[in-house]
Amino acid sequence: MYKVPLAKSEKSYGLAVCLCGIFGMAGIHHFYIGHYIHGALDLSALIIGLYLLNHPDLFFVLLGGVILAIDALHSLIVFYRLIIGKVRDRHGLPIRH
Repeated sequence: MYKVPLAKSEKSYGLAVCLCGIFGMAGIHHFYIGHYIHGALDLSALIIGLYLLNHPDLFFVLLGGVILAIDALHSLIVFYRLIIGKVRDRHGLPIRH
């Protein structure tokens, strides 16, 4: 039986992976692939986490560290999913090489 090749995203796989690897915690790759709300949440987590790290109260410093750690873990998971081709753009098309 003949298989029809699956459509893939017009977004560059290499650029998406590079953006995630370099600016992953800022969520720039989400903006690139069209997930604007997800990108805004990642960028907000980075800004809030860095702001809380500069707070004089130890509780807020620890909270900032936890937020940054969660953001870093999330970025690693998305980076892995990008590499194996499991991330889709805003139109639902997979981003792969």
